[in-house]
Amino acid sequence: MTCFIGLSGGIGSGKSTVSRLLNELGAIIVDADAIVHELQAAGQPMLKEIAAAFGDGVLTGDGALDRPALGSIVFRDTERRRELEQIVQPPVVAEMARRAKVAIDEGVPMVVMDIPLLFEGKKTGRGSAAAMQYDATICVWVPLETQIERTMSRDKCDRGEAERRIAAQLPIDEKREMADHVIDNSGKPDQTSEQVKALYSQLTR
Repeated sequence: MTCFIGLSGGIGSGKSTVSRLLNELGAIIVDADAIVHELQAAGQPMLKEIAAAFGDGVLTGDGALDRPALGSIVFRDTERRRELEQIVQPPVVAEMARRAKVAIDEGVPMVVMDIPLLFEGKKTGRGSAAAMQYDATICVWVPLETQIERTMSRDKCDRGEAERRIAAQLPIDEKREMADHVIDNSGKPDQTSEQVKALYSQLTR
């Protein structure tokens, strides 16, 4: 029987690291961000809808999505962020559900729905991926200061911009409280790996 898991964390928490470790152990990962990138590729209907809503300024010269330009809009304006969610969520959730069903039908030991805003969706009731019936949810956690430092490094932004992006999500400590299981990713890589191995074994037993 397949174990159906919801995985999330905060910006800069290292969720992709935990996702990769779970995949190496045998889990099939259905990555919301990866699917978003696929559906927002040049020429895709979603990209045309985004450009119509936010203007051609969110496109690069070759017609691709200018993510920093779009981010500078939605991370500063809650209503515009919700407008983007309404464009993005339905087709992404439908594709995630399709891929999860394929994996479950194949009888894999674990399917992980990797969703950045899983706990936000559970709290607000928005987002059908958050409303799916998971066997368990996992939060990848680090202290807030670690989030800020990693976001600055990864996104090449200043502290103020990193703090704005983090503030656009639920506080990571609140996500931690909502989760069934927590992976503390603030230590050394082998410490994270050991936690992931133990939890995978527990959930697929």
